[in-house]
Amino acid sequence: MPRNGYDVSNAKLAPEGKKKILWADRDMPVLALIRQRFERTKPLKGVRMGCCMHVTSETANLMRTLKAGGAEVALCASNPLSTQDATAASLVKDFGVPVFARRGESVKTFYQHLHAVIDHAPNITMDDGADLVNTLHNKRRSEADNILASMEETTTGVIRLRAMAGSGHLIFPVVAVNDADTKHLFDNRYGTGQSTLDGVLRATDMLLAGKHVVVAGYGWCGRGVAMRARGAGAIVHVTEIDPLKALEAVMDGFNVVPMSEAARVGEVFITVTGNKHVLRKEHFAKMKSGAVVCNSGHFDVEIDIPALESMAQNVIKDVRPMVTEYQLSDRKSIYLLADGRLVNLAAATGHPASVMDMSFATQALAAEWIVRRKGRLEVAVHDVPLEIEQQVAKLKLQAMGVSIDRLTPEQVDYLASSHEGT
Repeated sequence: MPRNGYDVSNAKLAPEGKKKILWADRDMPVLALIRQRFERTKPLKGVRMGCCMHVTSETANLMRTLKAGGAEVALCASNPLSTQDATAASLVKDFGVPVFARRGESVKTFYQHLHAVIDHAPNITMDDGADLVNTLHNKRRSEADNILASMEETTTGVIRLRAMAGSGHLIFPVVAVNDADTKHLFDNRYGTGQSTLDGVLRATDMLLAGKHVVVAGYGWCGRGVAMRARGAGAIVHVTEIDPLKALEAVMDGFNVVPMSEAARVGEVFITVTGNKHVLRKEHFAKMKSGAVVCNSGHFDVEIDIPALESMAQNVIKDVRPMVTEYQLSDRKSIYLLADGRLVNLAAATGHPASVMDMSFATQALAAEWIVRRKGRLEVAVHDVPLEIEQQVAKLKLQAMGVSIDRLTPEQVDYLASSHEGT
């Protein structure tokens, strides 16, 4: 793939994609305000950015913002099933962003696209799952010397990057955007919660009220999924390995059980752990006929699909769009959604724009922060600075028409002193 080229499924879809991008932009006021400032000040002028993210209409507005700031941007998909082909086409044709992403692309093409982005010689990378960072470390190490820093958007990616830092293998700084409060408290909880159920409902057209829904993992994503499922009338069971998170789930009113028990009663299983083989052979063997299994974690390893395939006497693809039926030897069927990939993006359209507004505003400001500290960041996984978090939160409240109190001078003095007490 030539430098400055692109690879999208159908360039003729650009008009449709542009409509979707501009529709999402209406619900992303914080990012729009940052884009307006970036257009005036050009804080990213001369910076080349390589981005590996879900190619959605919300991501497109982040790309527009980075370009407005003066950056040269190239984009590839962070998941083979999350690309919106119309959005990819519009980014290329209407906004001049080289995009390398096709919905349903093979694993081989996925990695070709990663390399195509690296061919643009980025100074800053933006990742969603750490595949771009891993490729730079393991396959294109010479280009890694040009990287000022990277930004990571998802829990799974941060886990991988902290492991690299802990083992001494990380070779450039990373900003853990996922760990920002303006990201995980909202995007992971409200975004994943709503969009995951949206994906399940679009794929199955089922009624959730009265269904036994099993949520594997009670991190911020799991909290959101469990909360939304309960709101839809489901009977929600939570599985956990962390005693603190399990205790929190109990006190939030959920039934916490081991997966070995949940497998017997569950009708819908949703994994959001970031770990491997959370649902596996012994669980499939206990499930009821008609059980639906899906994943909303970043990688397609949370469900042991090879084990499910080995148990099946017959596999029927596309019994509905994004639904595969596995007919087992005991005359029962288990239904897998979206090939075990992110159900909220593969079977639906991902997070609502209003919640991505905060996540992507944080990304844009973190990019500016990295450029201002060029060459001065330690090789480590860094938290998003508090001033960025505060700025994004204030702008979001302003856009929502919400006012908050301010400390009085007396209160400021009281908090700063220790002489007043009982």
